[in-house]
Amino acid sequence: MIRVKEAIVVEGRYDKAKVMGLVEGIVIETGGFQIFQDRQRMELIRRMAAQRGVIVLTDSDGAGFLIRSKLSQCLPPNQVKHAYIPDVAGKERRKARPSKEGKLGVEGMSLQALEESLRRAGAEIEGGGLSKAGERLTKADLYQLGLSGAPDSGERRKRLQKRLGLPERLSANGLLQALNGLYTKEEIEELAMEPEK
Repeated sequence: MIRVKEAIVVEGRYDKAKVMGLVEGIVIETGGFQIFQDRQRMELIRRMAAQRGVIVLTDSDGAGFLIRSKLSQCLPPNQVKHAYIPDVAGKERRKARPSKEGKLGVEGMSLQALEESLRRAGAEIEGGGLSKAGERLTKADLYQLGLSGAPDSGERRKRLQKRLGLPERLSANGLLQALNGLYTKEEIEELAMEPEK
């Protein structure tokens, strides 16, 4: 078990149960799309963000990104960290069929993968300080690396996302958030310059 300072925001009760198997701390579920109408729950998340910060940990499918986007619009950026799970094909044990996009969600991830996602997002872990250090990547850096602004930048971003196991639905801004949550600036510069195999 790890003790995390920030409140972790997940989509549903199965995600919450999975994260609670790893984290000693506050885990809040959005109730899926209910968060769009639930003012009280949104107010709770706002208060948690202001008091201790929040880490958004949603599935890497369309629904997860919609919820992540809504939360990002409602909360000050300096109070939110984004943890991304890798794109992994499969289905959760409790389900008869895979999700519409055929990807595992938070509940289907290993505890090790979840811990790595939280650490890469910069979770403040008791006894471990800030987990991710280093300078942050900017939009200008993406431009210099050819990941935005160039005619083939969309394709280059997709190839990098696939190589890094990042969700395929990321925009340039979403990619920037994910990269800052998962890697140091130096690591990304190296990865972006590596020849593709």
